[in-house]
Amino acid sequence: MSLFRTKNIDAMVAVSQSGVSGLKKALGPTDLVLMGIGAIIGTGIFVLTGTGALTAGPALTLSFVIAAIACGLSALAYAEFASSIPVSGSIYTYSYATLGELVAWIIGWDLMLEYGLATSAVSVGWSGYFQSLIHGFGIDLPTILTAAPGAVPGKHTLFNLPAFLIMMAITTLVSIGVAGFARLNNIMVAIKIGVVLLFIVVGVGYVKPANWTPFMPFGFHGMFNAAALLFFAFIGFDAVSSAAEEVKNPKRDLPIGIIGSLAVCTILYVAVSAIMTGIVPYQQFAGVDHPVSLALQYAGQNWVAGFIDLGAILGMTTVILVMMYGQTRVIFAMSRDGLLPAKLAKVHPRFATPFITTWVVGIVFGIIAALIPLNILAELINIGTLTAFSLVSVAVIVLRKTRPELHRAFRCPGVPFLPLLGIAFCLFLMSNLQAITWQAFGIWLLIGFVVYFGYSRRHSKLAQR
Repeated sequence: MSLFRTKNIDAMVAVSQSGVSGLKKALGPTDLVLMGIGAIIGTGIFVLTGTGALTAGPALTLSFVIAAIACGLSALAYAEFASSIPVSGSIYTYSYATLGELVAWIIGWDLMLEYGLATSAVSVGWSGYFQSLIHGFGIDLPTILTAAPGAVPGKHTLFNLPAFLIMMAITTLVSIGVAGFARLNNIMVAIKIGVVLLFIVVGVGYVKPANWTPFMPFGFHGMFNAAALLFFAFIGFDAVSSAAEEVKNPKRDLPIGIIGSLAVCTILYVAVSAIMTGIVPYQQFAGVDHPVSLALQYAGQNWVAGFIDLGAILGMTTVILVMMYGQTRVIFAMSRDGLLPAKLAKVHPRFATPFITTWVVGIVFGIIAALIPLNILAELINIGTLTAFSLVSVAVIVLRKTRPELHRAFRCPGVPFLPLLGIAFCLFLMSNLQAITWQAFGIWLLIGFVVYFGYSRRHSKLAQR
């Protein structure tokens, strides 16, 4: 039974509110909503919409809606936990308090994969738009440094240099303090939203309804496959919950940040995908890594397409910022609990950040970004996220039974029915992922079990107490 020992919720909350962690409380509701939008709007809309269009055709809009529903059901569960247990670590922390240490370890290990590969994948998308932008100024990198090995058919590529460099720049920003990072994120998110709205306003006049026919060329199977892939586009709102110990009023502000950011992004996603497939026949997105700007180039609006490239670069920069931030806080929480080496929980005396953790994460996943193609990264991220979202729905049901008296500033409606529906949605989307994705995920979990039984179980602070 020691494998399923749980942490005391009241003690966890008391420690987080005491400030003993050394993390600085500097975030408000606006910061959290913009943080969520900053994490969500990025590679999913600026890059993977092209891949999704090839899979679903114009039904891409419905694929976004399906993915949003699955995320929305999980977001309600996240919001309840964030308002009840405002502690760093996101679903890892929630699982430790409800489902036990082994489950918490599995989901923490899973989140390390999800957030880490998300930063890698988005930096690859960032690289594509950056190269498109500088190409407009007559600047081209050597082919060998433009992409991962085998990422571009017919070209000899070895290392994605722009992806690696942006990861190093973001690592520097995240390592030197949350307040400055939040201000920069807010500015870039405002620009990013402005660019998306510019695309909608300019692009809607070039839509040809004939391009939406047939609306579902690949049937329901294609639409659901695209939804499983585009689930990646909504990853990020859960990273808001990892900021719990750095929020001024977490019980009120965390639910606002989680639900508000998801709602705004869903509306923008549906509008952009509808206009994009209305301008360009979906077949022409094959091999394109900047589909949104391509749509405006196709319409002859090259000057606006340049703004889209710039907005995409800023947009994906904020995604890398927030996802790297989320990952470092999950590792910080796991290290503080003894499941990972204690040095990873050490807070820098000047910057008040887990400095060593941030740089380890940045270097490792920067190298991954430089060496692994985007399509492989995206599917691996999705299966990790869907697993996490399923478990948070299970955990909210369990906590209602075990701690019915716990104060909840926000309550997930329709428990247990809506959480069960969320689990069903996630499992269905997982069933649409490729077999190789499941195999890679299984290998990652096996490695996690080796680490847990070889190190974490013996060093767990909860076990020692």
